Amino acid sequence: MKLATKLAGMTGAAGLAAFAAMPAWAQDTAAAPAGPIKAPTAEQMAGMSNKGDTTWMLISAALVLLMSIPALALFYGGLVRTKNMLSVLMQVFTIVSVAALVWVCWGYSIAFTGGSPYFGGLSKAFLAGVTPATYAATFSNNVYIPEYAFVVFQMTFACITPALIVGAFAERIKFTPLILFVVAWLTIVYFPMAHMVWYWAGPDFLSDNTADAGLLYGWGALDFAGGTVVHINAGIAGLVGCLIIGKRRGYKSEPMPPHSLTMTMIGASLLWVGWFGFNAGSNLEANGLAALAFINTFVATAAAAVAWAVIEQIVHKKPSLLGAVSGAVAGLVAITPAAGFAAPMTSIILGLVASAVCFFFVTTVKNKLGYDDTLDVFGVHCVGGIVGAIGTGIVAAPSLGGQGWVDYTVFPAVAGTYDMGGQVLTQIKAVLLTLVLSGGVSAILFSILKATTGLRPSDEVEAEGLDINEHGERAYNY
Repeated sequence: MKLATKLAGMTGAAGLAAFAAMPAWAQDTAAAPAGPIKAPTAEQMAGMSNKGDTTWMLISAALVLLMSIPALALFYGGLVRTKNMLSVLMQVFTIVSVAALVWVCWGYSIAFTGGSPYFGGLSKAFLAGVTPATYAATFSNNVYIPEYAFVVFQMTFACITPALIVGAFAERIKFTPLILFVVAWLTIVYFPMAHMVWYWAGPDFLSDNTADAGLLYGWGALDFAGGTVVHINAGIAGLVGCLIIGKRRGYKSEPMPPHSLTMTMIGASLLWVGWFGFNAGSNLEANGLAALAFINTFVATAAAAVAWAVIEQIVHKKPSLLGAVSGAVAGLVAITPAAGFAAPMTSIILGLVASAVCFFFVTTVKNKLGYDDTLDVFGVHCVGGIVGAIGTGIVAAPSLGGQGWVDYTVFPAVAGTYDMGGQVLTQIKAVLLTLVLSGGVSAILFSILKATTGLRPSDEVEAEGLDINEHGERAYNY
């Protein structure tokens, strides 16, 4: 990032020098700034954005939306029984729609305005003050993108995160209480977590406002694209939900196979494609670090898919498609917080480790403890997110080819001194805070809904299926 900024500055300087040699341009260039502009105005920011970055961010937003609908919906839908397929599609589709509205009404303002280390303000509620002429900072001095591009990119993260949760208690939750939970959970858990991890004053402003940042950002926690905010956050909420709601009727006593692994494979493949927007887009710029996050996402996922298949070959003598796609998702989850910090070779190792750990939780821990996490949201997303978040502290080390961290309290920004042990400790603290906040609040929300509206349908409805009873239609009419 620092090198890219330096090269851009050198290129710009060379161009200005050439123009300055021409009399017609000499007077204009004489007043040009010699270096980066500290705390630029909105007008100056307009000249610090380019169409390449903006295009990449809009494409990335579309790719992340693809991860929810149709990718996650198909991935989850294929794993449930035929009688509940449509209900899963409807849950994911509606959550995306509701989350998008909540995001623009108050979520963006809570997550990405100043206020406190824990919670933003409401100064941009209903997108007040956000126009095509306002800009959002990136991770480079004097590089900006249109604020609307940033709003819509982050909106897609808010859409997919609560949709991940439903897989933990699929086939046994009523629709309306689920949507009520999502609105409350986004407001009380997701938006504050996004603020604590990702909000800061920006590279051109932080040196004068060093306290203007979220709590975990101030700790120095590294989370490139959402290991804590998205995956651990959703994974622990899913576990709490499945425990409070209870096991499916007939769990462990009757067969409950996936109804379409073909559909699950299609969904997983679309997740992989969309995840490039998720991770590489989180760089906020179309540069070398975006390319690094892209390749890390590719190879970590490939390694995790292969690892799960190999483990199944050793343990069960047959590698399964379900295992391969589960491994791929585990790899995607684990590399998410490390995507822009790791090197490709250490990303492969992170994918291998995450796959093995998630396999153990999905096949052994889950059976030992007996909880009914229907689609292994905890075992893959929460556990994979923990492995990735803590592992980020290791793979980000420059001694292992990582990118380290950047000290934005200095203007222009400089590389910070990297302490692997200290960074791993910080990552563990971030993980623990996420588990406590999301787990605790989710338990309260689920308990309130269980005591008021009720969470699960009657035995008769569950036996017949949620599709026809909750939505009056079936996924398949043959």
